[in-house]
Amino acid sequence: MDSAATALDDRLPSDRLLRATATQWNAALVWTSADGTIVGANPGFARLAGLPLETLVGRTLPSLLDLGGCDWQAVWDGAREDPPPPGAGALRILRHDPVPVDLFWQHLTDGDDELLLCEMRNFDERERAEAVARLQQNVLELVATGRSLKQVLDFLCRQVEACAPDVACSVMLRDDENHMRVAAAPSLPAGYTAHIDGLPIEPDVGCCGSAMSAGEAVMSVDIAGDPRWAKRRDLALAHGLAACWSNPIKGRDARMLGSFALYYHHPRPVAAFHRRLVEACVHLCALAIEHDRARAEINRLAYFDTLTGLPNRQLLADRATAALALAGRTRQPVTLMFLDIDRFKTINDSLGHAVGDRLLVEVATRLKPLFIEGDTLARLGGDEFVALLPGCDAAHASLLAERVLAALALPVTVADLTLTPTASIGIAVHPDDGMDFDTLLRQADAAMYRAKQAGRNRCHFFRRDMNEQAVRRLEMEAALREALDRQEAGCPQDEAPFELYYQPQLRLKPNCLHRVEALIRWTHPRWGAVSPVEFVPLAEECGLIDRLDSWVLQTSVAQLGRWRAAGVPVPGLAVNVSAVRFARGDLPDQVRAVLATNGIPANDLTLEITERLMMTEEIGVHDALDALHALGVTLSIDDFGTGYSSLSYLKRFPVAELKIDRSFVKELDIDAANRPLVRAIIQIGEALGLTVVAEGVEREAQHRMLEAEGCAIGQGYLFARPMPSAALVNWLAGEGKHLVECPADACFSI
Repeated sequence: MDSAATALDDRLPSDRLLRATATQWNAALVWTSADGTIVGANPGFARLAGLPLETLVGRTLPSLLDLGGCDWQAVWDGAREDPPPPGAGALRILRHDPVPVDLFWQHLTDGDDELLLCEMRNFDERERAEAVARLQQNVLELVATGRSLKQVLDFLCRQVEACAPDVACSVMLRDDENHMRVAAAPSLPAGYTAHIDGLPIEPDVGCCGSAMSAGEAVMSVDIAGDPRWAKRRDLALAHGLAACWSNPIKGRDARMLGSFALYYHHPRPVAAFHRRLVEACVHLCALAIEHDRARAEINRLAYFDTLTGLPNRQLLADRATAALALAGRTRQPVTLMFLDIDRFKTINDSLGHAVGDRLLVEVATRLKPLFIEGDTLARLGGDEFVALLPGCDAAHASLLAERVLAALALPVTVADLTLTPTASIGIAVHPDDGMDFDTLLRQADAAMYRAKQAGRNRCHFFRRDMNEQAVRRLEMEAALREALDRQEAGCPQDEAPFELYYQPQLRLKPNCLHRVEALIRWTHPRWGAVSPVEFVPLAEECGLIDRLDSWVLQTSVAQLGRWRAAGVPVPGLAVNVSAVRFARGDLPDQVRAVLATNGIPANDLTLEITERLMMTEEIGVHDALDALHALGVTLSIDDFGTGYSSLSYLKRFPVAELKIDRSFVKELDIDAANRPLVRAIIQIGEALGLTVVAEGVEREAQHRMLEAEGCAIGQGYLFARPMPSAALVNWLAGEGKHLVECPADACFSI
């Protein structure tokens, strides 16, 4: 007891000292929790904020500070660094008269709690020279540590605005086409900066355009009456900008780099202190811009081929190493495509290196558009090109190689000579052909030489089985085109390559026919029945899916019309539509026409679309979905839960139905882990007023579970397999007869 009492007594003087220090400290102190809520403050902070001390606890510090567009979480994270990054402070109190302050952050812990202590120090005009010096030091530190030009210029603007709270800053850069580009403008309205970005540099384009044109500072004391603002006056005034002072930024060779500008919200001339700030900032901007360009040039020389501008071997190796490391975690394929121009040595030796170089540039120009963002096309040297394709499997690589060969095969005129370049391509795929870049490159190189030995102007995979797959894929594409041509030309029914099968979808309570789904089947004279899993993705990749979808829609709706005319009780029809079909923009018109031609009400047609389509931001797709909904067609999301499922698009788009993917239903009665997922999808559908369809129902146990969870519609082999139209009529008259005798409102309504 005595020892405990002594320890408590020892602490009391320290507590008093700490309390007295916090109360009487000249600087303002405020403590916050992680979300910015004030948990304590001293009288100095209350005086600075202009608020009673007793009203501060419970407020949020971000509401009392102008963070200059900086997110509070970024402030919290920055304060936890040791030491905090330069300029973590220099914000201002939000009062009637803004007060510039220096901020010093300190991360604190109290048991399991984390706190942030902020110390604020006010500074006046006499101290502003020191602020300019600190600004210069901090900017130079950022440049020296390799921060991006955007970060440096954005930081510079914010620091100036902290020292001069009544201004807004901008840094404009001059591009190679003599246009202005907004490099930093953290406090200017986004609508204003978006409008001026890309304007030509001319004398009548505000202060910045005039300053860069004349090469000298330009002051607009009152934008409203300045003729240099005639074309942009209304824009500036609408965004609260009344005066502007812009200074040109010049490089060491007097070349125009850009401009640094101060904007005011009231007509006025520039203040003397602001002139000192800008003088320092113009030099800092020039230094940062030239440093960034020098670094970019060094990077270009180190990582890019000087002839074609493509990445070189070093950059390819770096990106391949990163891609392979990521693929090791995600189990995604990575493909390396090695391309060598056929007979290039002959061209070089006979026509000269100048002609050879021009041919290499032409090859690079033709290849670039064939690769998507995330791919890397590099030149290793000589006539060797390599493409790194993350996420690309052998099947897609085969199609890409075909497009590469086709693009290169077009004649090109070089030095009054017409050449037709061809190439040999070797392909290696991670992980089967190698785990690291060097191994994959070696295997792709070996495959390329086998392509040359086989006759040039072709593609060869490192592995035999992939070659066989590539050949089959090319053969299948040709066969698919031929089959579509025959089908559209109206070949005899018994010789038609395509046929539609129909699989019933049943309402579970009461048990009755809801509609049928149209499913395409393809029979090839040599291969027999080709799985849709194989030929439908191929049709999407080679541009045939649009024709295929159109044929399915027209044929199935016409069949429904014939059933109705013959009195066959089919309540409705579901048709799959690919994302590609929406891109043309004429789908609503085609649906409207085919429904009218066959006398089918729009609400008897359901179009099944993919989640991938819902994620697109293309306006045309959104308009098509809205038009189909307005027409009365039901929109259903197929295979729900297997893509990038998002509840937001279920609210944004006019969908009325979700289809639970068969992969979830397949082991519903075996794997308990699938049940909560299926239950969640059904509950989402119920909450949003959407019908839920479960596909792949094959066992009675699955049926009972789905019915118990409230699933509305079921589809699968348990109820009926897909069947030709004639077989469906027989099924409805026999085994499925009881399913069409339930009340009409149960069968025809959703």
